[in-house]
Amino acid sequence: MFKRRTPLPFHKKAGAVLWPRGGWRRSGAYVAHRLRRLPGTPYRIAAGFASGAAVSFTPFIGLHFVLAALLALLVRGNIIAAAIGTAIGNPWTFPLIWIWTYSLGRWVLGADSLTALPDDLSFQHIFENPLEVLLPMVVGAIPTALVAWFVFFWPLQRTVAGYQKARRRRLRRRLRQRSAAGGLSEPKKGARPQETRKYERQL
Repeated sequence: MFKRRTPLPFHKKAGAVLWPRGGWRRSGAYVAHRLRRLPGTPYRIAAGFASGAAVSFTPFIGLHFVLAALLALLVRGNIIAAAIGTAIGNPWTFPLIWIWTYSLGRWVLGADSLTALPDDLSFQHIFENPLEVLLPMVVGAIPTALVAWFVFFWPLQRTVAGYQKARRRRLRRRLRQRSAAGGLSEPKKGARPQETRKYERQL
């Protein structure tokens, strides 16, 4: 129903991944708008997004959506927000994430210093020695993901809470205006949620 009549060629789809058609600024604004409009409490939305962002720092790329959903369920976060949060891991950020988690993991496992990737590291080396690379990345990803969860959670929770509060104020103002114009009986303060929803449907 919402698909293009003429599908985009592969090279354009790949280009859209590396650089969104509307630019990163517009894409970021769209993501922020989607997050603010999600149903749920500020905690659930922020916890869900933070879960997706945290999972993005793990090397399990093909499982990011699944792991984000499981983590969101564990912390009682919003699963849709978790899926959006996995966008933190993208072709532009993955190289930096992988270098950091691998270097940190090697240091935690006993390397002499926190250094970048070794000179002999290549795709062939990774395929021939998966645990030699994967184990340090997993070890480095665990503390990094934990820190990332809180870094994204706290500011997003405050942002969503402020947006929802302002939205409720605007809604109450419109309800009062329409009530005065149409003669509708506005729900009393402290009314049950179903009474408020019934009133909104009348508008």
